[in-house]
Amino acid sequence: MSSQDRTGSRRTVAKVTAIAAAGTLLLTGCSEEVQRGWLPNVVKDTTNHTGAIQELWVNSWIASLIIGLLTWGLMLWCIIAYRRRKGDEGYPRQLSYNLPMEIFYTAVPIVIILAFFSFSNSVQHKVDAPVDSPLVIDVRAKQWAWDFNYKYEGEEKYFAGVQAHLDGTEGTKEKLPTLYLPVNVPVTFELNSRDVIHSFWIPAFLQKLDMIPGKTNHIYLTPQTEGTFDGKCAELCGEYHSEMLFNVKVVSEEEFKQYLATLPDGQIGEEYDRKPDVVNSTTHGEGE
Repeated sequence: MSSQDRTGSRRTVAKVTAIAAAGTLLLTGCSEEVQRGWLPNVVKDTTNHTGAIQELWVNSWIASLIIGLLTWGLMLWCIIAYRRRKGDEGYPRQLSYNLPMEIFYTAVPIVIILAFFSFSNSVQHKVDAPVDSPLVIDVRAKQWAWDFNYKYEGEEKYFAGVQAHLDGTEGTKEKLPTLYLPVNVPVTFELNSRDVIHSFWIPAFLQKLDMIPGKTNHIYLTPQTEGTFDGKCAELCGEYHSEMLFNVKVVSEEEFKQYLATLPDGQIGEEYDRKPDVVNSTTHGEGE
C-alpha cells in the first residue's frame, strides 16, 4: 500500500471516529439523566420548586456551553489566523488600543453576568417565599440522628430518632428515622440544631439548608409526588456523620393522618438541646 493510500485510510478512520463520537454525544442528550442535568430528582415536579430549579440548572449549563464554544472558537481562530508564517520576521504590528473591541469584551460579560443573576435571583425568591402552611415540622438535628415535631390541624405530635448503625446487615434502611409528608400539602420546615452545625438535605427535592445552633432556618415546599426518598446531613458534623441518614415518605393526606395518630402527643423541643453555656455556668451560694 502506498503512503498516499495509507494517509487516505487514516483520514477516513478519523472522519468515521469523529462522526461516531458526535452521534454518541447527541444520543446521550436524549436520555432522561441528561435532560435533567444529572440532578437527583427522577420526576421533574417532585415538589413545587424542583421544576424551576431544574430548568435554571439545565439552561445555565446550555448557556455556559454556548459561551464556552464561542470563546474557544474565537481563541482557535486567533491562533490560526495570526500565527507566524514562513518568512515572517520580527514582531507583528502592535495596536495600543481598540476602543470598539474593548467596549465589546467589557459590556458582553457584564450583560451575561446580569442575565445569570436575574434568573437565579428570580428562582431564589420563588423558592424562599414564605407560604401559609397547614403543616409545620420542627426538624431538630442531633449527633447523629433526627427528631421531627409535627404541628398539623391543631395537633402536636413528635418522632424521636435514633442513630443508624451501618454494619452491613439487611434492613438497616427501614430502621432509619422517617419523615412523613402529605402529598400536595404545603409544608414549612423549621430547621434547628441541638448541638453542632448540620445540614438538612433531601436530594430529590433539590433543596438544602444549614441547621445552626441558636438559629432557625426555614424551607417552604409542597411535595407533589408520592414515594420514598433519601435524606441525609450534608455538613460534616462529627465521627458518625455518614450515618446521619433518614427516610422521607410522601403519602396521601389520609395515610399521613393515620401515621400521626400513632405518634406520641406533644413536642420535644429545645429542652433537649445541648447547652454548654447553661451546663457550664454554676451559681454558688455563700460559703461554697
